[in-house]
Amino acid sequence: MATYGADAAYPIDQLEQKLREYAIDCPTIYYALGNDAYDPKIIQLLTGFRPVKTRGQTVPVHLEDPSPLIHDLRLRRSTTELAWHRRSCEIASEAHHEAMRYARPGLYEYEVQAALEYVFRRHGSPRNAYPSIVASGPNACILHYTENSRRLEDGDLLLIDAGCEYGYYAANITRTFPVNGRFTPAQRMLYDLVLEAQLAAIVVAQPGNRYEAMHEAARRVLTAGLVALGLLPRGLEESLAMHHEREFYMHSTGHWLGMDVHDVGDYRVDGQSRLLEPGMVLTVEPGLYVDPEREVVTFALREYHEVEIRERRDRLGLAVASQLEREEQEHALKVTYPIPPELRGIGIRIEDDVLITERGNEVLTSRAPKTIEAVERACADVSPLPH
Repeated sequence: MATYGADAAYPIDQLEQKLREYAIDCPTIYYALGNDAYDPKIIQLLTGFRPVKTRGQTVPVHLEDPSPLIHDLRLRRSTTELAWHRRSCEIASEAHHEAMRYARPGLYEYEVQAALEYVFRRHGSPRNAYPSIVASGPNACILHYTENSRRLEDGDLLLIDAGCEYGYYAANITRTFPVNGRFTPAQRMLYDLVLEAQLAAIVVAQPGNRYEAMHEAARRVLTAGLVALGLLPRGLEESLAMHHEREFYMHSTGHWLGMDVHDVGDYRVDGQSRLLEPGMVLTVEPGLYVDPEREVVTFALREYHEVEIRERRDRLGLAVASQLEREEQEHALKVTYPIPPELRGIGIRIEDDVLITERGNEVLTSRAPKTIEAVERACADVSPLPH
């Protein structure tokens, strides 16, 4: 197989000759359309082969995008790739540890960001894997907050979602910790729940299990906890069927991780959630976000299955399907439920990078403090960096 495109090894003036050498006995040319310079040459080449085909010679008759093949290869680490990936995770873990040591009330989010990213560079990472999220207090309830400009206040939690690259492989870690070094009872209660959900998801991140099993494990733990805390109006099974936890947990539990932070690769194969295989690396990142300005939440008493929603979107298109979902939501019975004041404005996410192994999994980012005891111990340590 040979592939050609914007990053092809051959200059455009040599393309036709090289393609002819490859293609004369091959039925398929693998090429991703979308390059104005190369596309006409490829089409001209295929058109030019038609007379040869009539004389009985084997010539290309198919043009196929190589992306699915390449993406599938990128899902699994080789030994060398895994060494680079391990190193990026080690560097990022140390950086998050340093952020816990460095942060304190009175600093600005960007100052903690600078301390964290200094560790990236000091250990040889040439770039961030993505823009760092350093979100204090109510900013932690904003999923993709990147302004990083607020002043840290006593009693705040600080959510940091940041990672670096090494050997072009990305780390992706999120930790949430108290800037004064001690969790309040309300913060501790929600943190314990998110950590329990994350550990439950990691347990099922095993070869042979389906990718979506992680999300189902995490959402079950979170939903049970939210019911126990009085944040949901119905019991566990009804809440799960109605997806009520989405009022506080609105994203999935992870994604592929590799040469990009949201790396390529299909999550579903033949209509089913993909089976996990040794060599795959993914993130596990449940969270809870309680809007600081919401005193009550209105829940729709409507059961639905996410698979059916997905199939309807595929069948009818996103716009039409979304309109139907809104109408169903509007016509459903509603119940309004209060949010306790002490929980408002708390945002917590815990994220690790997990390698699927032959016998289970390995948490590549385990050096970043995660238990309440380890986090508070790290926060109590003294950073050597100047303030």
